[in-house]
Amino acid sequence: MELNEVMRTTFSARDYTGEELPDDLIYDLIENARFAPSGGNRQGNRVIVVRNQATRDGLSKLAEPAAKRYTAQIKAGESPWNAVTPTSVTAEEIEATPPAPLLVNSFKEASVVLVFVVDLRVVASMDQDLDRIGVISGASIYPFVWNVLLGARQAGFGGTITTLAAAREGDVQALLNIPKEFAVAAVVPLGKPVKQLTKLKRRPVEEIASMDHFDGPPLIKGG
Repeated sequence: MELNEVMRTTFSARDYTGEELPDDLIYDLIENARFAPSGGNRQGNRVIVVRNQATRDGLSKLAEPAAKRYTAQIKAGESPWNAVTPTSVTAEEIEATPPAPLLVNSFKEASVVLVFVVDLRVVASMDQDLDRIGVISGASIYPFVWNVLLGARQAGFGGTITTLAAAREGDVQALLNIPKEFAVAAVVPLGKPVKQLTKLKRRPVEEIASMDHFDGPPLIKGG
């Protein structure tokens, strides 16, 4: 499969056939994905391969509080969990909202769940003193995560990056014996997709790329 095709058809797979994803294939996915870049090549990335059903059920349970808020905010017409606009949804409304099944069931139904963590002691968080939520640290872990998903797509499998359980990071660390210096970056269910999507909806280049300034003219091919 050509790289461009893999990039254009790797989608968020949450429904699985039940076909087993063998350990040898997971090893191969990580073997190739580990060449992803990280800040200073310090390689603070780690991944935990979770097959135990009780542990996966536990991860699903830990994702529920964040999923309830996510679902409640969607129903209220909000962009869920954004750090800029305060939510109008009350704690009581969140608690009364059942989490959308697609947000929590994939942990239990996937062939395997990969939990990606990053050692904050070796990550250069250049934005740590800014008056906003930090995002720079993710540059040292998410390329690795995405490489795994690209490799899974090429092998005929699929998954999705989820972060809901990270809202209960301390509990995830306790469940998986993760040292406190390691941040939970992603919980990724993997399996054989029930349906392989081939046409994904994304905004065109002209809407996301501009020349010289944020408000500059759009980048146009052949322009």
